[in-house]
Amino acid sequence: MATFLYKLGRLAFRRRHFVALIWIALLALAGVGAASAPSAGSSSFSIPGTEAQKAFDLLDQRFPGGSADGGTARVVFEAPEGEKMTDAANKATVEKTVKELSDGSEVVSVADPFKAHAVSKDGTIAYASVRYEVPGMELKDASRDALEDAGQQARDAGLTVEIGGDALQTTPEAASSEIIGLAVAAVVLVITFGSLIAAGLPLLTALIGVGIGVSVITALANALDLGSTTSTLAMMIGLAVGIDYALFIVSRYRAELAEGRDREEAAGRATGTAGSAVVFAGLTVVIALVGLAVVNVPMLTKMGVAAAGTVVIAVLIALTMVPALLGYAGRKVKPAGAKGKRFGRGRKKAAEEGKPATAKPNMGTRWASFVVRRPVAVLLLGVLGLGAAALPATSLELGLPDDGSQPTSTTQRRAYDMLSEGFGPGFNGPLVVVVDAKASDAPKAAVTKVSDEIKDLKDVVTVTPATYNKSGDTATITVIPDSKPSSVSTEDLVHSIRAAGTGITADTDAKVLVTGTTAMNIDFSQKLNDALVPYLILVVGLAFLLLILVFRSILVPLKAALGFLLSVLAALGAVVAVFQWGWLADLFGVQETGPVMSMMPIFMVGVVFGLAMDYEVFLVTRMREAYVHGERPTQAVVTGFRHSARVVTAAAIIMIAVFSGFIGAGESMVKMIGFGLAIAVLFDAFVVRMAIVPAVLALLGKKAWWLPKWLDRVLPNVDVEGEALRKETEADKDGERELVRV
Repeated sequence: MATFLYKLGRLAFRRRHFVALIWIALLALAGVGAASAPSAGSSSFSIPGTEAQKAFDLLDQRFPGGSADGGTARVVFEAPEGEKMTDAANKATVEKTVKELSDGSEVVSVADPFKAHAVSKDGTIAYASVRYEVPGMELKDASRDALEDAGQQARDAGLTVEIGGDALQTTPEAASSEIIGLAVAAVVLVITFGSLIAAGLPLLTALIGVGIGVSVITALANALDLGSTTSTLAMMIGLAVGIDYALFIVSRYRAELAEGRDREEAAGRATGTAGSAVVFAGLTVVIALVGLAVVNVPMLTKMGVAAAGTVVIAVLIALTMVPALLGYAGRKVKPAGAKGKRFGRGRKKAAEEGKPATAKPNMGTRWASFVVRRPVAVLLLGVLGLGAAALPATSLELGLPDDGSQPTSTTQRRAYDMLSEGFGPGFNGPLVVVVDAKASDAPKAAVTKVSDEIKDLKDVVTVTPATYNKSGDTATITVIPDSKPSSVSTEDLVHSIRAAGTGITADTDAKVLVTGTTAMNIDFSQKLNDALVPYLILVVGLAFLLLILVFRSILVPLKAALGFLLSVLAALGAVVAVFQWGWLADLFGVQETGPVMSMMPIFMVGVVFGLAMDYEVFLVTRMREAYVHGERPTQAVVTGFRHSARVVTAAAIIMIAVFSGFIGAGESMVKMIGFGLAIAVLFDAFVVRMAIVPAVLALLGKKAWWLPKWLDRVLPNVDVEGEALRKETEADKDGERELVRV
């Protein structure tokens, strides 16, 4: 592996014009494809195998033309203080609004509040339900504008009007977060390298890789039914790994220059050694992302595969374009220890002559020396600290955010609160019970029995009369719970209805299915929860085997996997403490506490695992390299930190900054993802990789690198440490000496 990548790096350095032209051509081609492709809306959301999805599919079959997946809006009206919605003037305003809404080109129906009994008992609040023929994310701007204009006209007439539902839902904008992350990345890279040119290389290559990946996703979005969230995830992961991988290779290149090698040789060796680590780190990320397919949710599978494709592009760019750009940069990229004129005024140029710039140990050396002297204390402190942070995770409750978790400044949240006030908290999360009585001898009697059974259940406020399809063999019943959609009580009610339906099926042959947004969310959360352990086994297991191949050790990969699990649990505990318990909620702008987003655990496992293994591979391969070249185990740990700690620290700070930028987002889901990923990288990079890893390796000594002899013979030698390169160099030197003697 190292020898092949060494040759590839030298070739890219020499043929830099050709390499750069290929990548620029690919970027242009992808950009043209994205610009000419039809725009894609939100991807279709389905949860195969769940009861809510089966009921949803049944509604499509038995109620054709019903636009079961169409967008919805609830226009909520509140009368001025001291007035009623039934007053003549207020009623006329509402009826005028309903008429205007009905004229929309994408509107299927609008329910008049006074005909649909949608007025609160005290007469102060009413709502009009609007149904559209296309999903909310795919509505035309004209439809959204018409909805908002109708609401504004009613406000001008003196009513308080707010709009809920998914009709006004738009894709969260994260551009400002990305800009903040890139700005912080630029500052950190300049500090790390002390040179604008060296700092610019990782940013430039990462942006090119992300540009190609996101453009390809955009070009294929309509054909493959990829939603906008797919490109957002690909962009976030692509920037993360793209900067990391280029940073690793540029850092190693500068270290090779400091040892006195010429620039082409240094580029080859950097690609052969750090590039090998990049390849295997990239493979772990790809495994984690593609492994999302085990959840069996098409949307997550597509997101994972698309993001994995962007990671592959980042790896290829790091191995080819980075050496090519180093060739263009020439002497503007200084050896390690040497700084540019602007950032290193007064420094010696000894490093450029192959001599160390200073005899003073760097921070990484000093920290590693401290850890190997007190490994037990550091290990206990790190494990106990992360264990304490993980304790709140034992109270983890999963769910999906609704309008009740929106900021109070949004009209969706205010509409949610008004409906809760006028009709009860459960009104925002109605359950749709579908009765399939096609196999029943008495369909209407079976439906009546279902209604009666549900009315007797705990936490039920209202059961609406059944609505039948044309053939009369299928009916829908709307059930209003007493609790809000994300509550445990509502989840228990869904299970109670399904349990009651089992008995009804046995008596009447009619199938009872529960669906609706609330039921879909509950089933989705349960499916993700059930898939978490298999996903962990698959991802950690495959990565464990891969790391055995890289490190030729059993204990080092085991330590890496256990450390990752500890950091993820600690991060989940922090998420629970802030977003579920409300600790420091004001500091992070959390306005409404509640269940943790159901995708969070599995999403964190996938993304953080990949990034954690990046740091693990790059840090520990340097230690392994030093050990293979003859250093004692504890000295190898210190050597690994001397060369890698600064780079890993810079990479981690960049990632934390990128993810932290999302904490300021208005969407609670985006805010939670940003916080969770940022705190996970913080725990994993600075506690696990920087403290627990060196402490464990110091305690294990030579045992850390033990591998059974039979397994050593079976495993192929991928030579991540570049041992073959060292032997080749020594052989060349010996040959030169022989020629001199002759």
